[in-house]
Amino acid sequence: MISTPFVQSTCRRGCDLAFGLYYIEPGNDVASISRFMNTIPSNIFKYNPNTIRNEDNLTYYTRINLPFSCDCIDGEFLAHVFTYDFESVDTYESVAQQRYANLTTEDWIQRFNVYNPDRVPDGANINVTVNCSCGDGSISKDYGLFVTYPLRPGETLDSVSSAANLSSDLIRSYNPDVNFTQGSGLVYIPARGLSVGAIFGITIGVVVVVVILFLAGCLVYINKNAESGSAMLRNAQVVQGGVRAAGLTSMTVNISMEFSYEELSAATNDFSLANKIGQGGFGSVYYAELKGEKTAIKKMDMKASRQFLAELKVLTHTHHLNLVRLIGYCVEGSLFLVYEYIENGNLSQHLHGSERAFPWSTRIQVALDAAKGLEYIHEHTVPVYVHCDIKSANILIDKNLHGKVADFGLTRLTKVGSKSHLMGTFGYMPPEYVRLGKVSPLVDVYAFGVVLYELISAKQAIIRANDSDDGPKSLIDLFDEVLSQVDSKDDLMKVIDPRLGGDYPLDSVHKMAQLAKACTHEDPRLRPSMRHVVVALMTLSSFTEDWNISSFYENKTLVSLMSGK
Repeated sequence: MISTPFVQSTCRRGCDLAFGLYYIEPGNDVASISRFMNTIPSNIFKYNPNTIRNEDNLTYYTRINLPFSCDCIDGEFLAHVFTYDFESVDTYESVAQQRYANLTTEDWIQRFNVYNPDRVPDGANINVTVNCSCGDGSISKDYGLFVTYPLRPGETLDSVSSAANLSSDLIRSYNPDVNFTQGSGLVYIPARGLSVGAIFGITIGVVVVVVILFLAGCLVYINKNAESGSAMLRNAQVVQGGVRAAGLTSMTVNISMEFSYEELSAATNDFSLANKIGQGGFGSVYYAELKGEKTAIKKMDMKASRQFLAELKVLTHTHHLNLVRLIGYCVEGSLFLVYEYIENGNLSQHLHGSERAFPWSTRIQVALDAAKGLEYIHEHTVPVYVHCDIKSANILIDKNLHGKVADFGLTRLTKVGSKSHLMGTFGYMPPEYVRLGKVSPLVDVYAFGVVLYELISAKQAIIRANDSDDGPKSLIDLFDEVLSQVDSKDDLMKVIDPRLGGDYPLDSVHKMAQLAKACTHEDPRLRPSMRHVVVALMTLSSFTEDWNISSFYENKTLVSLMSGK
């Protein structure tokens, strides 16, 4: 059940008007929000005159007021039930977090719907229940209009009360059981007496919590005897919650928490080898527990400032279940990024360095998870981000065997179609990127196709020759040979990971190979978008789960995608 403060156990009636505060992220627009909230754009404009003047001027990373009636549901609690048309790319969790901006939760949606959360039909009309409040006369009769406010990381009772211009004691009295430091959950805030235009200065400012930055233009290379990384900030100018470096525009980092070097050092036993859990091209990774949470700390040299900035910018502006979560940072002595700790390492370790093999169904799930993360940064952010280093080593596996895309150090922040100097991993880079430096989301699609081949074969992207003078061979070339055969399924069986022991539907593996082939087409114009890849993998996952081969071939979405129609 959703964890909510002040939800009446019984009620007799509701109230005609309540508000939900909706956090605006890239990809949101008035039309889509109106659709989710079962209202019309003019109603949204009416209650946000100072923050939205037309459909084209939404300001990202702020909050807006969304009006709805607060109803007494079955005499048990106060809420409003919205209806939402479920799409093939949705999950209950993504609907709660992305469509409804955490005004509800996955569990709360599931409670009020009959569908299995893993098998919701495309186009199904589901109930989305958002809790609300009509006040409490035993606390104060002066307030009748209330706002449902989803807490975000970094917020506190003091920051919320300050933005709402109400006392902390008053807000606490209406929310006695809320942990204001947990960064999640609902708070009910009285708003009566405020003008429509003022229903919360909170809509604009509460969440922007911190921060930094310094950056590449003002960074200088520091030798081994340099005093401290903070010296590199001497010429930086603080501007509106960020840091402006000479020649660069300012950047404000939302949500991320700033740690001190002392905190990180203590948590890692002075960055001891015992705490070291990984090594990448731009730094070492250490396990630590900070503020009661398991974390992974990436320690980077000052020379990696460009990569540090790229990760910081992307991960503080993109929030998705299938992207690794950034918790905080530090810029003392070295550059540090603090992430959520992902328990099961990366996909490459499981495919290439483990005797135990993931079952076929898990491989499809991990592929689908990673595809959803990429689809999000390709199509739901402004500007569009291109990861530029997708590979099995950059897909992490959590405790539930779901995948998360990580390592955004090479992410391109430039416009799609621009050119860039070559950076990436050999074996995953498409020809147009290698030859011309052309950057587009199709660079990631190509690399993702290589990952699909890895999931099938458990072979490296570049196969090193053994007892042969032929030299190394790409995984793409290997599968091109296999799939070009008249009866490609027979040859495909020869390259499938032998650890699977035949425990897989061959048709499913064949379809994934065909999808990978489409992704790695030499002509980028003939590759599918990541959105189409997600749809194909969702279909593949569904049919693989039942091993219903006859139904599998009847599915037009996947068949048409694989045939290039």
